[in-house]
Amino acid sequence: MSASFTLNAQSRSDAGKGASRRLRRLEARLPAVIYGGSQGAQSISLELRELNKALESEAFYSHVLTISIDGQPQQAVLKALQRHPAKNTPMHADFLRVDATHKLTMKVPVHYLNQDTCVGVKMEGGELAIMAAEVEIACLPSNLPEFLTVDLADIHIGTTLHLSDIQLPAGVEIPALTLGHDHDQPIANVHKSRVEEPKAE
Repeated sequence: MSASFTLNAQSRSDAGKGASRRLRRLEARLPAVIYGGSQGAQSISLELRELNKALESEAFYSHVLTISIDGQPQQAVLKALQRHPAKNTPMHADFLRVDATHKLTMKVPVHYLNQDTCVGVKMEGGELAIMAAEVEIACLPSNLPEFLTVDLADIHIGTTLHLSDIQLPAGVEIPALTLGHDHDQPIANVHKSRVEEPKAE
């Protein structure tokens, strides 16, 4: 993992929608909660500007983060982010504490490589359809990948790729694949172009 993220947080005791609105409006801070591990859930607040900067990085969503709460660092991952339906600004965040000895279940992005040079598209006139922009994985925190990659260079027209076609890093598994063949969902395919021929006058 190349990037690292540290967020400064403050514990908070005030609860409810009114308190959250005041926090966002008057203090430019975001209400959040951190839970899991051997400790109970704790209400915290984050500086909105600092969080927004971190959210600009795709890696933030699939990294073990350091959250310094009143100066005490804790390791956690982002589990949920609520955004305003119209403004798309963050409204609330949920963080899950991580333990180095326990597996995490996380969704991570999938990067599809060589889309422009895919044989089925460039040489055979097909169209590429991507069905999965992210995939749920399970691994120890130390093995958490920033993203997964799928190489499309040699994919021919009529080919469908599934979860089982993803080359996983060491120590990483896809929980859905342990549930049987029916859960091996398609992630991308190259199909014939659906463009209709122009009708004759």
